Order: sequence, then structure tokens, then C-alpha cells
Amino acid sequence: MSTGASARAAALLFDMSDRGLVAVAGDDRVRWLDGMVSNKVSALAPGPARSGCSPAPLTARGRIVPVLRVLVRCAVCSLELARELVAPVVERLERYVIADDVALRDATGDRARLGLEGAGARACLARACRGALPALAPDCIADVELAGVRVEVAAFGWSGEDAFQLFVPPRASDDVAAALAAAGAERAARDELEVLRVEAGVPATGSELSEDTLPDEANLGRAISTSKGCYTGQEVIARLRSRGGVKYRLVGIRPAAPGGALPGAGAAIERADGRRSGELSSRVVSAAAGGAIGLGFVHRDDAEPGTELVCDGARVVVCALPFVAPASAALPDAGAPGVSGAPGPANARGGGGD
Repeated sequence: MSTGASARAAALLFDMSDRGLVAVAGDDRVRWLDGMVSNKVSALAPGPARSGCSPAPLTARGRIVPVLRVLVRCAVCSLELARELVAPVVERLERYVIADDVALRDATGDRARLGLEGAGARACLARACRGALPALAPDCIADVELAGVRVEVAAFGWSGEDAFQLFVPPRASDDVAAALAAAGAERAARDELEVLRVEAGVPATGSELSEDTLPDEANLGRAISTSKGCYTGQEVIARLRSRGGVKYRLVGIRPAAPGGALPGAGAAIERADGRRSGELSSRVVSAAAGGAIGLGFVHRDDAEPGTELVCDGARVVVCALPFVAPASAALPDAGAPGVSGAPGPANARGGGGD
């Protein structure tokens, strides 16, 4: 198993069975979704270039329900989110289906889930597909043939590197995983993905994202459309932005002392005079970052990198995100088809919340 910087340069294969899908069908699905989430679903269309986005359903107070992705297919829109949130999200959204031709269902069991992340992911997937990998824009989805079956591949992840989510017929999951391993993928534990996520500064549901979080607090501005029509929570977001923005910001946190540790998630972050600034939300130990690192929310006045604060009695320092520069940016194009995005025409990054 690769570790540290070498993990980012690899193609890491993850079991993503803790992720879920909600299928939204019916003739009114696109119009209805546009009123439910913060991004512009009506601007999407089936295909590898414009079939996905990263919106957030919001409460009337502008808080995040969860962050998810909308993937548009010909006859259905799929909402991708944490598996444990599928039932409550379906229940919440169904309250707003009044006279609309819209039907929601838990589609998690329709497909097995694998994730392929790292700077080597694109080339690995292209080899497994024998070069037939379409140019996917970030968050978008397309079909490929892999191990003799049709697999849906979507360009997103959590590591800050090239990343792909594979939606696989359940009976073929082992064969697809074996084909990816034969093409160079390394099987990895989800703990490793958590380290990569924190290194990249990507917020996650249950850690950074909850109904107490505003999108702009979690650096999720790209999940908000400023040009679409009305949606739940829009007035709160517009008012906050017109009045100078949110009070808290998601930042990196590390111990001020070399080799120091961080307390558990939920620990208060304070100023030197004891006044509360925020809270630690995630922590890991990262070989690539040189020790303990974490994510947390602090008051915007304390969000400047280099600011010293106190967490559980120990001095900590605010850090810019990401902690670790993506390896994908440093690697030359191997000539394999890939996804379009920054930097360069053949790159898509895993990141942006989940």
C-alpha cells in the first residue's frame, strides 16, 4: 500500500459502498430539482460534458441538508450522497412534490460502488477500458465498457487528485475491481481516503457539513448558482453575501509545536484570551504533511494563515488549504484520455464536498 506522497501519485481503489443514490424520475424532474437545490440543474444535459453538478439542498435558513451531486441521464436524474442520508433526504424532498410529475426512490442497490483516486487514476482507468475513456468534465458521467460490462463512470472524488466513481452492476463488481487492479490500481482502506481528504481540505458530511453549516462557510461557493430562479434558502444566501459574507471559515489546523498532536473532532478552538473562535471538525495524521493536521471552522477574523490559536489547551496554527499540493498537477500528460478541468485539458479533481 502506498503512503504519503506516493499514495497521491498512485491509482488507489476504494470500496465506496457507504455512498448512496436517489433516483428522481418523471417529466417534471429537472424543473422540480431546480427549485430544490442551489445549483442550476436545468443547464445540464446527458453526456460527458454537461451531465453533472455539485449543488446543495438547503433549509429555509440557508443551511446545508447534505452536499450531493446531481447526475443527469436520459430518463432520470440521480442524486449522489452519503448512504445513511438517503432515507431522510427522500423523506424531506417528497414533502415538496405536490402536483409535480416526480417520483423519488432509493436506487443505492441498483449498482455497486468503487472509487479510483490519485494522480495515476486516469491512466489506470484508460488502460482498464483499453483506451476507450471519454473526456469527462468534472462531476459529469458517461458509460464505458470494463471487464465486459457497461459501467457508469463519474468524474469526482474526495482526494483533491484525479478521481472517478464507478457505478457497477452488482454481479460484476469483483470482475471490475480485478480489471482495475490488473491495470495498476492499488486497493486501499477508507482510512487512507480520509487522510487524502483532509490533506486536500475537502469538507465531508458528518464532519464539516451539517444543517448548521452555510455553504460559503465550507468553501462551497461553486455549489451556489447566482443566475437561476428561486430555490429554497436562496434569500438567506443572497442576504449574507450582500452584507459581507459569513462569520466563520473552514481552514486547516495543525499543532504549533513540531510533532504535536491534535484533540478529537469537536474540540473548541479559542483565541489566546479564551474567547471562542470555532471548532475542530476533522483530524488525521499525514505522512505527506509531516504529522497531525485537521480541518476546523474559525471566526473570519482568525482565518488568516499563520494565526495562532488554542485548541484543548495546546497552541495550534491556522493553515492554508490544501495542506498537500495535488500530485496530479506535477505529472505530465501520459497521453491517455481523461477529464477536462484545471490544470490542463486532461485533469479533473476529486473535491468539493460530499
